[in-house]
Amino acid sequence: MALHPQAHALLEQMKSLGLSYTHDLTVDHARHMLKAVQATRPQGEPVARVEDRHIPGSTSDIPIRIYTPHGNGPFPILLFFHTGGWMVGDLDTQDPMCRRLTNMAGCIVVSVDYRLAPEHPFPAAPDDCYAATQWVATHALAFQGDPTRIAVGGDSAGGNLATVVALMARDQGGPSLLFQLMLFPSTDFRLNTASMEECAEGYNVTKAQMIWIRRTYLPNPQDWTHPLASPMLAQNLAGLPPALIITAEYDPLRDEGEAYGKRLQKAGVQTKISRYAGMIHDFPDLFEEQGNVALNEIATALRAAFG
Repeated sequence: MALHPQAHALLEQMKSLGLSYTHDLTVDHARHMLKAVQATRPQGEPVARVEDRHIPGSTSDIPIRIYTPHGNGPFPILLFFHTGGWMVGDLDTQDPMCRRLTNMAGCIVVSVDYRLAPEHPFPAAPDDCYAATQWVATHALAFQGDPTRIAVGGDSAGGNLATVVALMARDQGGPSLLFQLMLFPSTDFRLNTASMEECAEGYNVTKAQMIWIRRTYLPNPQDWTHPLASPMLAQNLAGLPPALIITAEYDPLRDEGEAYGKRLQKAGVQTKISRYAGMIHDFPDLFEEQGNVALNEIATALRAAFG
């Protein structure tokens, strides 16, 4: 399918405003651009309660935000890890999406503000996300959560972190997870897929940008193939929780996300791979119509997983 007209118009607008990746882009400028974009967004929909907390991490406290739906708990829980290339983003980055998922799936969403590169390169982000998952499982009842119904999910870098946390939980003694949600996940830092070449330039994410991200998040090239950075290269995917993987046709990360889903299926993990034609990376945050379709698919999958 051709690139969706809305996606084409947005990409042209981003280019004219200087919001596209260039080789002289710095991390500080990228963070400034994200803050500027977030400031123009409408406020997210209301939920029953929103609470910011700090919880203990391996080396420092981790900020989290707890979104609670209306109704009577204990509620199932989705830990959500935000987009941003492991370098930008915070609790506000996907606040509207977290609010919508709280209401649509009828679950508590715990958003995690993990440490960012270059100040904190790999493995700081997965360490923080796994520590937050352990904390949530231990303290769920204190905020109306159900410790027996926990899922992990995330977008782009966050999608990578979600499946990495699922691997860590399987291999490091829990907690038990019901589901993993991956939106446009990065799964293979070799960056050698067909879609990485087909969509190398002109879309919301570029190959040059992914090389920059790799250099910043993984300054040690030996870590490019570490399974907690590139889960596609994990030897064994059996025993992981069921998964939903959302991809976009015009996304350089498309093929690695879908290849990871096929590996999960081959390992006996119930996995749905859902490609959105004509769309670009992170489209649920960008386009209302197609975003609503994707969020409905996600909420349906979460409700089914939570029972």
